Amino acid sequence: MQKTILAIRFSALGDAAMTIPVMKQVLAQKPGLRIVFVSNKNWSALCKNIPGLTFFPADLKGRHKGLPGLYRLFRDISRAHRIQAVADLHEVLRSKIVRTFFKLKGMPVAIIDKGRAAKKALTRKEHKVLQPLTSTIERYAAVFRQLGFPCDLQGAPVFAAPWPLSDRITAVTGPAGGHTWIGVAPFATYQEKTYPPEKMEQVLAALAQQPQHKILLFGGGAQEVAQLTTLAQRYPRTVVVAGRFSLEEELAIISRLQVMISMDSANMHLASLFGVPVISIWGATHPFAGFMGYGQTMDRVVQLPDLYCRPCSVFGNKPCFRGDHACMEWIAPENVVEKVLEVL
Repeated sequence: MQKTILAIRFSALGDAAMTIPVMKQVLAQKPGLRIVFVSNKNWSALCKNIPGLTFFPADLKGRHKGLPGLYRLFRDISRAHRIQAVADLHEVLRSKIVRTFFKLKGMPVAIIDKGRAAKKALTRKEHKVLQPLTSTIERYAAVFRQLGFPCDLQGAPVFAAPWPLSDRITAVTGPAGGHTWIGVAPFATYQEKTYPPEKMEQVLAALAQQPQHKILLFGGGAQEVAQLTTLAQRYPRTVVVAGRFSLEEELAIISRLQVMISMDSANMHLASLFGVPVISIWGATHPFAGFMGYGQTMDRVVQLPDLYCRPCSVFGNKPCFRGDHACMEWIAPENVVEKVLEVL
């Protein structure tokens, strides 16, 4: 009899993207298994073309808001699917509530170990324990192993082939193949994770000088789109992708990149699904905390490894206690450009 597992991971796009390599590998190693992935209603494109993986949209600001809404989410999932076990890949109040409803029905539940104590030691001001921690992706895999499903991660891209580009996309980007496509995603949720705009512009200016390069700018929200539009007007062969396409269409564009420049943010993880090399820039956060893109390597990381105060937080959500944002301000644009050219 086919077994169906519910996997829960609400919240940010990058965190949801990191679950995909794990779930695909679990499904590949256990024929006949089905996984129902419940996440933010906007992230369904992440599950495209993965046999056995079904997306279930959670509308946490509408139908599934609050305790009554979470109970409604439990009922909605139960009506649509015969769930036999639950993998809580989030371990927050909302996921605890949903998994509890299933547990009360007798379902086995496995829960992610976030390694909070080790992360606290990594990010404290004094007496840091600066060593690599278990990656978040490996922590996700451990949850499925708790339920008895093997997950031997190999680092191979989730999507081995580029996705097709529609006429609507190429009308904006031009056809793939005529230029070297370089993605630039210069924003992050917090300032502490964002490379200073004037320095990022120097990176873009250096890359745009090469006639074989086309620069594709990624972001989200009206303010970011406005900034990117202004930036693109100053440089040739620079195109704003942000705000113009659906997530599925953006993924198709990302799949065609030769390299992506990203902060410690979602676009690093989206590019990683396709095996696109990512030059990731790290400030207040650190790859040691476990959020490196799937299959990416440390030689593509740009950071100040010897700055005593790094990392000062796991997620970049704490203000710089020094007040000078040295971890980003002291990174020379030339260092970023050099890494990009090494990949190309």
